[in-house]
Amino acid sequence: MAQSLSPADLSEVIEMALSDHVSFATITAQTGLSADAVQVIMRDHLKPGSYRAWRKRVHDFGTRRQHYK
Repeated sequence: MAQSLSPADLSEVIEMALSDHVSFATITAQTGLSADAVQVIMRDHLKPGSYRAWRKRVHDFGTRRQHYK
């Protein structure tokens, strides 16, 4: 499904994923993309260092909060 996203939709998904205030559940509800699909999009469209920093932030927040991403 990620291949069928328009550039504007793709940009919106990336913006939501980068936000600390939008959960994967919200992204799934709005776009129909699973958390795994969002991770693939982020890996494909971010620089490697930016992707690693994003994954670390999501992981670190997830271990400290019960309901994050």
